[in-house]
Amino acid sequence: MKSRAAIWVIVALSLAAPLANANNQAANRKQPNILLAIADDWGYGNASAYGCKWTKTPAFDRIAREGLLFTHAFTPNAKCAPSRACLLTGRNSWQLEAACNHICIFPTKFKTYCEALADHGYFVGKTMKGWGPGVANDDNGKPRLMAGQPFDAKKLQPTTKSIGNTDYAGNFTDFLKAAPAEKPWCFWYGSVEPHRAYEYGSGVAKAGKKLSDIERVPGYWPDNETVRNDMLDYALEIEYFDSHLGKMLDLISERGELDNTLVVVTSDHGMPFPRCKGNAYEASNHVPLAIMWPRGIQSPGRKVADYVSFVDLAPTFLEVTGLSLADSGLQPMVGRSITDIFVAAPGGRTNPARDHVLIGQERHDIGRPHDWGYPIRGIVKNDLLYLHNYEPTRWPACNPETGYLNCDGGATKTVVLQTRTDPNQRQFWQLCFGKRPGEELYDLKRDADCVNNLADDPQYAQLKRELHEQMVFELKQQEDPRMFGQGHVFEDYPYADAALRGFYERYMSGEKLRAGWVNLTDFEPRPLDNDSGAK
Repeated sequence: MKSRAAIWVIVALSLAAPLANANNQAANRKQPNILLAIADDWGYGNASAYGCKWTKTPAFDRIAREGLLFTHAFTPNAKCAPSRACLLTGRNSWQLEAACNHICIFPTKFKTYCEALADHGYFVGKTMKGWGPGVANDDNGKPRLMAGQPFDAKKLQPTTKSIGNTDYAGNFTDFLKAAPAEKPWCFWYGSVEPHRAYEYGSGVAKAGKKLSDIERVPGYWPDNETVRNDMLDYALEIEYFDSHLGKMLDLISERGELDNTLVVVTSDHGMPFPRCKGNAYEASNHVPLAIMWPRGIQSPGRKVADYVSFVDLAPTFLEVTGLSLADSGLQPMVGRSITDIFVAAPGGRTNPARDHVLIGQERHDIGRPHDWGYPIRGIVKNDLLYLHNYEPTRWPACNPETGYLNCDGGATKTVVLQTRTDPNQRQFWQLCFGKRPGEELYDLKRDADCVNNLADDPQYAQLKRELHEQMVFELKQQEDPRMFGQGHVFEDYPYADAALRGFYERYMSGEKLRAGWVNLTDFEPRPLDNDSGAK
């Protein structure tokens, strides 16, 4: 008769064998797994890998240390839905018809890389925020799995009342358990942090931060206790996103799959503060990006100075998985695979042709007459930013009397709005919410805050002309409707949320409408088109 100890050994071995076999199958696969971790509203530079002293991101830092840290990565459009659409399709937002707009009805003709991989042997899933907000159905009216099948069952008690209760790492565990051993997998970790709202003061009270940790407040906000607290509350939520990322890396490592897993960590756009998210400045489109792939990246630990765009990620994923564009079913992509960077020698810029990116926007949030947008096109090249504002008579953050709806409500927004009637601080309101000229030009090396517009400086006239000409030439090549006098098509696409469609006219006629992403105090009591600064 076998001893109890011997029986337990046999049981343990029998349980371990399938797991070991599954791990061996995973280790021997040539196609890599893909983990895309995308934070919601995390601005460039706000990670310790970039030298930030008030945001600690050990998981992101690890990926940068064992992979690549990008210093010039950009989203083409600094708002959630259009930014994510660019990443998923490899096309710039002006090439995506209605999907150029925020809260749109996503055209069925544009397939995503996640859908393509699911059609070609990958097990594809996501947790929490994929593409959106908006409506994305197939031709039969069935919701599409834009970023994969959802894994959202696991919940937890968050550290603050403003953080969501989704257990991201727990849901990734469920995904890995469900993944067939013989298939490679692709997972989209879509955090809703550090999107607003925040628990005011939580950065100090719950993360042990100090207001003095912040070395510098951007020049377009007042530097005071409220703003610094708001920044630290934002930092706490970045660190929460990073903590789940660290757990996911551990889970992959435990399965023996880290060596052949391509890990990409980024954010959809800049921080949810005035003059950042929803604009087209340095703090709007410039995003953090770190990539790790032990089996596929040579000379890890490099800083990459090449300009890369979100549209470069989908073609990268297709290339490393061996899926051709023709077989994928995706529309032609303007993005270029960045695998040349993966295998480059150390040192600065890899590809001289990667010296610029195009950016722009159409309609983000509603809040202007006729649900109009604020059309912009721009080019970032060699640390110069050129912007063309096509409708400068419109309010860039939406109309004041309807709450500046293209800027999320929060402590810093409230502070900046209060400066409008203060002659000594009014410049903050003007920079964040005032109307803007038709052209803007900034030297990002000297003026990363983009507060010194050089567009009318004669010394920069030739550079401005060259940037404008290059921008227009490339946009015409990409068949941007606005370059051919057809910009109205973006205005004509309906806002997907019918309950708020026509917001400006309905609100101004007295209808009680609630825009839940701003504060009631954000609404000015009257239009400010003839504003003199007086109350």
